[in-house]
Amino acid sequence: MYYLVCPIKYRRSVLTDEVSITRQEICLGISSRFEIHFVEIGCDENHVHFLIQSVPMMPPKKIVNTVESSLTARETFRLHPEVK
Repeated sequence: MYYLVCPIKYRRSVLTDEVSITRQEICLGISSRFEIHFVEIGCDENHVHFLIQSVPMMPPKKIVNTVESSLTARETFRLHPEVK
């Protein structure tokens, strides 16, 4: 299990309830495509908490890149351009 905290750039308060719901839906889509299970997802105004369970063969760096950098950020920016 991994505990991941992802702060928003410059600690801006941009995570509204709509954005939080969108991020959770995106994470559920990730868990269906990859061997990643989101045990808990929590959002504050300027950071996101993930409690992630994965297979032992997947390195933590790949989990972080999959969760934050590549998929969730792009989809969030596409669906909520005001966040960018």
